[in-house]
Amino acid sequence: MYPAPMKFLKRFLLPLIITIPPVMGISAGKNNTNFLLITVDDMSCDSTGVFGCPLPGITPNVDRLAAEGLRFEHGHVTVAICQPCRAVWMTGRYPHNSGALGFDRINQGVPTLPEALQAAGYHTGLMAKHGHVVPSRAAAFDEIVAAKELKNGRSPELFGKRAANFFATAKKAGKPFFLMANSQDPHRPFIGSKQENAAKKRDKKNKSHQYGGGFPEAKVAFDPEKIPLPGFLPDLPDIRKELSEYFTSVQRADAITGAVLKALDDSGMRDNTLVMFLSDHGMPLPYAKTNCWHHSTRTPWIVRWPGKIKEGSHDKEHVIGGVDLAPTVLDALGLPPLAGADGRSFLPLLKGNKQDGRDIAFAHINTIASKRAYTMRAVITRDFRYIWNGWHDGETSFRNESLSGLTWKAMTGAAKANTAIAARVEFYSKRVPEELYHTTRDPDALNNLITDPSQEKRIAALREKLGAHMKKSRDPQLKKFAR
Repeated sequence: MYPAPMKFLKRFLLPLIITIPPVMGISAGKNNTNFLLITVDDMSCDSTGVFGCPLPGITPNVDRLAAEGLRFEHGHVTVAICQPCRAVWMTGRYPHNSGALGFDRINQGVPTLPEALQAAGYHTGLMAKHGHVVPSRAAAFDEIVAAKELKNGRSPELFGKRAANFFATAKKAGKPFFLMANSQDPHRPFIGSKQENAAKKRDKKNKSHQYGGGFPEAKVAFDPEKIPLPGFLPDLPDIRKELSEYFTSVQRADAITGAVLKALDDSGMRDNTLVMFLSDHGMPLPYAKTNCWHHSTRTPWIVRWPGKIKEGSHDKEHVIGGVDLAPTVLDALGLPPLAGADGRSFLPLLKGNKQDGRDIAFAHINTIASKRAYTMRAVITRDFRYIWNGWHDGETSFRNESLSGLTWKAMTGAAKANTAIAARVEFYSKRVPEELYHTTRDPDALNNLITDPSQEKRIAALREKLGAHMKKSRDPQLKKFAR
């Protein structure tokens, strides 16, 4: 029998002490594994060789990484927009639960992945896209390399050098590391484009401009006539021209990926490093970026973890979402989860096991770079995608950054004489309240099945799933959706 004070200590205080997660020191993790997160900007999943791009030599480094690890057939980002996508990665929360609905700061008090890793003793670093990665948490990174110091986030050589310096610093300090290296290719301006030439001119006149870091010298590497044309775009000369510029930028994003991975190999820390690679969303062209279609959210999600993941693995069964990134990383590193996270760890999948409840993911769009609101929600399964366009009113027109450049101008010009292209232009601009696509058969969203009588039960079931998701996540758009 314990005396009364000892009973109190044993019953209440001792369990509390045991369950409080350690936050200081390297010992907080079970294995001191390093974490390298490599992201590319505005690149569609099927722009990589390993995910089906037929262009020879387009992404040899990404393909090699996939051969050394695990790639997910059904990996999706939660928001197909640069900054809010990254906010989801860093918090494990849906946008309305972090405050980062669009190009917004994450709310104070919301815990983030870099803060958790820094508190656990990790040496933390960020390369490029620094204004889009938890901008309210700059102190969570011990080292920040601005995009301007990397030729606007587009120089493979500089990425390699700065990554090598970062790895050496972490090694000398005897700390595990977290490095997030963000290629700003293939985001506009594409290599060889009029937009790039204009940016170079502005750069010479004003070094404080967002592109004040200059651009690497490069020429378009692909013949427009030999470019693989996405099924969601019409075959027009200017579209092929812009795609040749885009794919040249994809090739440089791959070179950046290779430079960072080589720096890791040279550091001698490859075997104790978990590597994740993915894009923040699809290409910046109509029917991809800043939307909820298949080519908006599908990302080339690859994970390498020597000794833990079977090389050359390909998960074709499970559906994972961007909201699951932070929970998975912390779980893999043996650290406590982020309080309030909406996502959940898919660590069992990295170990080659099955995981229940991995047949669905959700996509969100709220406000875009212009600060305009185009509310959308989507339910993603292996074979189908249901989209709710909360912004649709029959009058409002959709406009985003993807309409700059050559492609949209070519489409609207051709629409004057081509009824099929005119219909695609009209649909992109105005939409309808709901959409349903069989993404296995129709990944390009050409045939909206929402009025197909044979799909009534499926549509009802997916509506119900979306409503349940919105209710569970306390989505403020639920009332409007339920009308």
